[in-house]
Amino acid sequence: QLHTYDDLTKVNPVTPTTVLKCLQARYSMKVFYTHAGCTLVALNPFQPIPDLYSLDVMKEYHLAPQPQEFKPHIFIVAEEAYRNVRGQLEPVNQSLVVSGESGAGKTWTSRCLMKYYATVAASSSLMKSQDTVERIERRVLDSNPLMEAFGNTCTLRNNNSSRFGKYIQLQLDRCQLLVGASVQTYLLEKTRVSCQPANERNFHIFYQMMKGATDEQRKEWKLQHDQRFVWLPNSEKHVEEDSFHETVKAMVHLGIDAERQRQVFRILSGILQLGNVSFSSSANESQSCDLDEQSEGFLHRAAELLCVSADELQTCLRVRTLKAGKQSVFKPCSQAECGVKRDCLAKVIYAQLFEWLVTFINNSVCADKSTWCNFIGVLDVYGFECFQNNNLEQLCINYANEKLQQHFVAHYLRAQQEEYVSEGLEWSFVKYQDNQSCLDLIEGSPVSVFSLLNEESRLNRASDATTLRVRLEKELRDSANISWDRFSKVPHFTVTHYAGKVNYQIEGMVEKNKDPVPPELISLLQKSDNPLLHQIFSDKETENPNNKGLSKVTVVSKFKNSLESLMKILLATTPHYTRCIKPNPDCKPLTFEKEEVIMQLEACGIVETIHISAAGFPIRCRIFIITHNWNNERRAIMFFLCLCMCYLFEVDKLLSVVLHHLSCEDRRSLVHCGRTKVFLTQTMVNLLEDQRKKILSRSAFSIQCCWLRYQRRRRLARYQSATLIQAAVRSWFVRKEVQRWNRAAAVIQNTWKKWRKSLAESELDDAKDLVSEDVPELNPVVRERGSVQLSTIQEPVTVHGWPMGLALASAPSITVSLTATGFQKVLSAMASLNLPSRRGEYKVETNQYKQGLASIRAQPRGSVKLHYKRSPLLYADMQPDLKSDVTGFNEILLEKTL
Repeated sequence: QLHTYDDLTKVNPVTPTTVLKCLQARYSMKVFYTHAGCTLVALNPFQPIPDLYSLDVMKEYHLAPQPQEFKPHIFIVAEEAYRNVRGQLEPVNQSLVVSGESGAGKTWTSRCLMKYYATVAASSSLMKSQDTVERIERRVLDSNPLMEAFGNTCTLRNNNSSRFGKYIQLQLDRCQLLVGASVQTYLLEKTRVSCQPANERNFHIFYQMMKGATDEQRKEWKLQHDQRFVWLPNSEKHVEEDSFHETVKAMVHLGIDAERQRQVFRILSGILQLGNVSFSSSANESQSCDLDEQSEGFLHRAAELLCVSADELQTCLRVRTLKAGKQSVFKPCSQAECGVKRDCLAKVIYAQLFEWLVTFINNSVCADKSTWCNFIGVLDVYGFECFQNNNLEQLCINYANEKLQQHFVAHYLRAQQEEYVSEGLEWSFVKYQDNQSCLDLIEGSPVSVFSLLNEESRLNRASDATTLRVRLEKELRDSANISWDRFSKVPHFTVTHYAGKVNYQIEGMVEKNKDPVPPELISLLQKSDNPLLHQIFSDKETENPNNKGLSKVTVVSKFKNSLESLMKILLATTPHYTRCIKPNPDCKPLTFEKEEVIMQLEACGIVETIHISAAGFPIRCRIFIITHNWNNERRAIMFFLCLCMCYLFEVDKLLSVVLHHLSCEDRRSLVHCGRTKVFLTQTMVNLLEDQRKKILSRSAFSIQCCWLRYQRRRRLARYQSATLIQAAVRSWFVRKEVQRWNRAAAVIQNTWKKWRKSLAESELDDAKDLVSEDVPELNPVVRERGSVQLSTIQEPVTVHGWPMGLALASAPSITVSLTATGFQKVLSAMASLNLPSRRGEYKVETNQYKQGLASIRAQPRGSVKLHYKRSPLLYADMQPDLKSDVTGFNEILLEKTL
């Protein structure tokens, strides 16, 4: 059941054989990730595995309370680094170091890591709009395939081999959201543009153009279907990365417009045309070389695509410019020198184009410094290489891998064991392979391979491989990591790296280290009509051959400085290691070769790592004790010891609560209290984290209860206050309204009383008007009651006069129809009141007035006169008896006469 071992520290005994068997068993079960202590071992399946890197798997690991409890996966390493940033554990910034041989799967692993962070760190749109989040995620992800198209190639060991190193910083804000990224590149293998090893290919972008361009684009770039280029070998081979449309899509997403794309592809096509230009030797050495018959057309097409003069291009390739004081001397070049200048022109154009592309990507995806505070770095460098012919490129690549291996050795294998001893743990040192001697051989001071190469490169003389070999052998004979084959006719030296021995050819190494660029080539490119080509060479300073040799910057010096800056970043971050293993050298799917794997396990120190992780404590917590400046040293020591005793007592109390169900022996295997640190295993950390989460949950619940209670009390108090205020305001408004109504009612009543009084007075006839009339003598009864006697009616009707108005009392059913007589006043007043008939016994009609109040002061016409007794207003009956048949207000009672 070896395939069930998720962590190699569980293998017993830990030997290279048992580790190899465990990995082989898991690989046969299609399990490709295995923990090895502090590192993760990843075996390359060399075929797509469905659903292994899907979005659901990403979310599952991201949302897991303890991702370590899940099956080993690259997402566990990514999530651990992300949680360290969220937890602000010092150092906060993280680095994911992906190492391994060429073809082990480093590029794919780095791609998965970037996809994971772009998913879990940019999926939320709390601070930005969703469009902005998607734009950042898309640009960060599209930067990877674009750089792979321009910087990766197909080699014997890998179909997508990185020919440059890159360190990608994923920038996070305070909310741990992805806001940008930056890319740092190291040592592009630009020699591959003009020189491809046997059975290998050029960079992917050239093949993508040949296979994916449309007919119109081919016509513009002058690429014919049946045309073959010298610098495009093995063009019939198809790989997954030959996707031109994906590269163009990535360029569009990153902001490279159509016109800029057109300029880029014209430059690349010009480089291909330049590769078909060849020269023939001249019979006269004083004359420059001639072009081949077929090369003239390629030269003109290259000049047209590069937007330079064809004659100037031909002159720069065939003639060398030498400075003699202030004068320039032109010297014809030999056939070999013309080929070197042609290759140099192609390499410098491609290198500057790649540098411009990286700068453009950084400007497109890099966030402003004020918007991000932490980063997670993903390091993807070329793997360890050992070919049949190895030169300066392989030396630099293997030197970079040596630096990374030394970082791992110094950070984990050596530092952890020394720390165990210094903290008082009973520890027996585990032997491991230290590659410091190899690094001293390559970069050491004062004498090393790099220093001797730089000295030879700075001398103004032609390089000699034999002379350099003799000097290397003389200066470095005391090093055990370098050797020579004295019987070999080809000058070379052999370096014993941590991953094995590699033979390096000395021929051409000095020239590659100089990396000379003739000034006439730079001047020619600066005059190009191609805006992009003119831009990338406008700021490039032309090298002055009269400069002192020590001031020249060589390739190894530049690479060493950039690698040292990278190591400073790694030392300032928390590293996470992923070891990619190549199961077989032929890249066959699901094929496991023991010899190939065991060499890689021994080279990268996996077995020693498992030993230390199994016996040690990978997690430790430092105890800081703050003391005052004590004048008495003895008192300070006593105080320090007392603090230590208190600290140990508190730690034991804490452990007794957490580990109350375990014995003392089991406790020692999980935790150890050192002098200044507490060493923990992962199991112990998980137990403490569980207890911590429970306590935090209870504390959070208590805080929430108190907060909710406080909020509700505060809300209730505000409600009660608002109620009181509203009641007071409403009562004030009601009082004001009632007072206004009372004042209005008083005004209306006073006005009504005044008008009623004036109306009553105006309805009363003046006594003087009646005296002048010739009034017949009335009946005493009529005179007593105030009656009106009609001359046309035999039986007069008694009319009671009421000073407040007119009303009808009970009377016989009579109909009175009169013309304009004195009595018309009374009837008009009665009709104007619209009095209803209570019993239908009488009806009053008038032939002149239907509605309105007729003036009772109208002069009567005829012989009928109205007489009634005046009644003072003070004694008027304002409200007749309700029990009688007469009810209402302002009534005149008509009663039957006696």
